[in-house]
Amino acid sequence: MAVVQEKELLCKEWLAKPKKLLIDGKWVEAKTNKTFKTYNPATEEVLAEIPEGGKEDVDLAVKAARRAFETGAFYNKFSASQRAKCLYTLADLIDKHADELAQLETLDNGKPIKESRWVDVPMTAETFRYYAGWCTKLEGETINTNNDFFTYTLREPVGVVGQIIPWNFPMLMLAWKWGPALACGNSVILKPAEQTPLSALRLGELALEAGIPEGVINIITGLGPDSAGEFIANHMDIDKIAFTGEDRTGQIIVKASAGNLKRVSLELGGKAPNIVFADADMDAAVNGAITGIFFNQGQVCCAGSRLFIEKKAQDEFMSKLLDRVGKMVQGNGLDEKTVIGPQVSKEQQERCLNYIDIAQKEGAKLACGGERPEGLDKGYFVKPTVFTNVNNDMRIAQEEVFGPVLSVIPFEKMDQVAEQANKTRFGLSGAVWTQDVKKAHKFVKKIQAGTVWVNCYNVFDPAVPFGGYKQSGYGRELGKHSIELYSNIKSVWMNLAD
Repeated sequence: MAVVQEKELLCKEWLAKPKKLLIDGKWVEAKTNKTFKTYNPATEEVLAEIPEGGKEDVDLAVKAARRAFETGAFYNKFSASQRAKCLYTLADLIDKHADELAQLETLDNGKPIKESRWVDVPMTAETFRYYAGWCTKLEGETINTNNDFFTYTLREPVGVVGQIIPWNFPMLMLAWKWGPALACGNSVILKPAEQTPLSALRLGELALEAGIPEGVINIITGLGPDSAGEFIANHMDIDKIAFTGEDRTGQIIVKASAGNLKRVSLELGGKAPNIVFADADMDAAVNGAITGIFFNQGQVCCAGSRLFIEKKAQDEFMSKLLDRVGKMVQGNGLDEKTVIGPQVSKEQQERCLNYIDIAQKEGAKLACGGERPEGLDKGYFVKPTVFTNVNNDMRIAQEEVFGPVLSVIPFEKMDQVAEQANKTRFGLSGAVWTQDVKKAHKFVKKIQAGTVWVNCYNVFDPAVPFGGYKQSGYGRELGKHSIELYSNIKSVWMNLAD
């Protein structure tokens, strides 16, 4: 199938409309009167002018969110089942507009349309359905410790929540943040990434259509430092910040939270070890390695960017890997044949190419890729790249490239590879490939990471928690554990003594 033509774009009419901020249930101009551009990374063409929210806009959004929370707009005035109905309706609306949303995500981010349509969109809807189910299951407990008192707990929403999401999975990260926050009855101020703001604005429209009350959801588009992101992180009337993104930005947000000791949850970077033992199913492991590093152009926090291969299987594995990588189709994400699209921005393209240059200067051997692809004159493309002769201490093996760049590191013994796998400041994820069940269980315990896949990679479900060890952040998103991020526990003592 050819590239989707402009006349076939379901989101064309929506893209042409002026973009505004969502504050207190209304679409409004930014008080700054400033805008910035969002680009199609496959063509470098401007998709839309986006309002650049500033301090006054953030203040207005926080006031609206506070008012909605204090008046119980979504917590007391809505029953738990009514909140659930709103989230179920939002999920249904996402399904209804699935093709439009997929095109919008691919245009703004660059990812292949197959990924947008069959991964991002359905998982976004399923995340809202999962948390819709939690609305009616937020329970306290009775604690029988003293006969003179009746003691019990209440689970209540935190209050006003600031949420800052990244550009690699714009829709899905929104759902990971909104789902549990809204299920618990909080009000939110969302700042989408400046590179990919479009799907958040469209989902804001669908959220209002789903019946979520005014002020409960607010969306402030803008930049990060000295702009909307920083103003949200520093705001004294925000009770919690949830952030997904780069680890150094996470450190800045933690420092900013000290002003009013707002709660913070962080899902940050990774440098995942993908470990292949000689007894693994080699074809499955090759597929897993490709998924691990080239899915979404390698722009994944949990990307398997360090591939550890047992030496006696290295030749067979690398032959199959390089053969598969050489056949991958790269191009415009709207083309159904595309497997790898562009990086999200010029900045990200240059970052990848810079790391490729650094790796070669440090002695890594380029097995394939390493440059812009021929024949693609426009767009922020980087060929899928594989390095061999990599030492685990090299920058390419220690620093997050966030692109389609794989470092291959051989090993001989289990203890050796476990030590090397953990020799990083990150601990978000990892994977093990072996047909020995005992070895798998033992090795999983050795890996210092929040998620470890065995004989698979990049598998997710809204019911399964996700988060990191070490400098990959703290707190867990998804599953019941994210409810803890967005709720408070209140203990109640009732005197029964005569």
